[in-house]
Amino acid sequence: MHYRRFGKTNLQLSVFSLGTMRYLASAETARQTVERAIALGVNHLETARGYGNSEIFLGKALTGLRREDLIITTKLPPTADAEAMARGIDESLARLGLDYVDCLAIHGVNTAEHLALVTAETGCMAAVRAAIADGRVRWVGFSTHGPLEVILGAIATDQFQFVNLHYTLFFQRNAAAVELAHQQDMGVFIISPADKGGLLYTPPERLEALCNPFSPLHLGYRWLLSDPRITTLSLGAAKPEELDWPLEMADQTHPLTDEELESLERLRSHQSAVLGTDQCHQCYACLPCPEDIHIPEVLRLRNLAVAYDMTQYSTYRYGMFENAGHWFPGRRGDRCTDCGDCLPRCPQALDIPTLLRDAHRRLGGSPRRRLWG
Repeated sequence: MHYRRFGKTNLQLSVFSLGTMRYLASAETARQTVERAIALGVNHLETARGYGNSEIFLGKALTGLRREDLIITTKLPPTADAEAMARGIDESLARLGLDYVDCLAIHGVNTAEHLALVTAETGCMAAVRAAIADGRVRWVGFSTHGPLEVILGAIATDQFQFVNLHYTLFFQRNAAAVELAHQQDMGVFIISPADKGGLLYTPPERLEALCNPFSPLHLGYRWLLSDPRITTLSLGAAKPEELDWPLEMADQTHPLTDEELESLERLRSHQSAVLGTDQCHQCYACLPCPEDIHIPEVLRLRNLAVAYDMTQYSTYRYGMFENAGHWFPGRRGDRCTDCGDCLPRCPQALDIPTLLRDAHRRLGGSPRRRLWG
């Protein structure tokens, strides 16, 4: 296991962190998963109030372990009510059976309204500052599923020591946020690079062939691990055996090899060749949409389905539109009214209405909701 400095916290985090949203089968499974992760070198365990019984299960799993060897993070949502945040911190500590958490993240700074809450002098951040002053919290950061401008705005407040965000091989929109966080010496925690990053545990045959001689999961992890600006990757194991293969890569933080770079270039050139003039380049110039369709994300999912046969993943994510609130904002592609507002703003002159309808035809399966929320 390799370890990296978590920005200005100066904590040394394992390059893989155990995210505990999925280990909810039982307290015993949680204990076994935590113990296996620690045995393999993981020292950062991450949970949230919003993850069902996760804090309680983690607290039970921590019993008898050396607290000083572990770094514990929990997350609480932003609020205008300082007393509610103070109660939330105390309740999370009680559920975890701890006197303090190393890191507290404001969970889901996803909108301009959330950004306003964390920049206010009163409200949740006043309670967090009090908890830092009396030692219940050591460091504070934020997690986000929000748009790039919100993430950059939260980083620019200069009151956070780390950020949890989405940034993966198949979703590079947040590159500027990773760079700004690095410039401000913030720790960078990557959310769910294997699952939300593409369901890379169960890749389609076409994607496997394009990544050969590597697996898609190998390339997805290596693309992140080779970036020294990134501290740690979330590994959301539901049971102990799901830890073994990914953690075999825990020492592979060296620069990308020539062979890996060749595979990555093969992916890029294949996507360009297959999509041709229908490829969305993710510039986001088409937004805002009068019908609140998240055009770039709809077309990103279409890109992946058409180029790499990543239809299972794209259908899974597409089904969250209109079902997950601010965690996955925007409306489906079939909401397009052919108003034409986006057309003159697209640098590639894409026929966006036609592509939106095609994306819905390909991906419009059953609606999905977040596991929690």
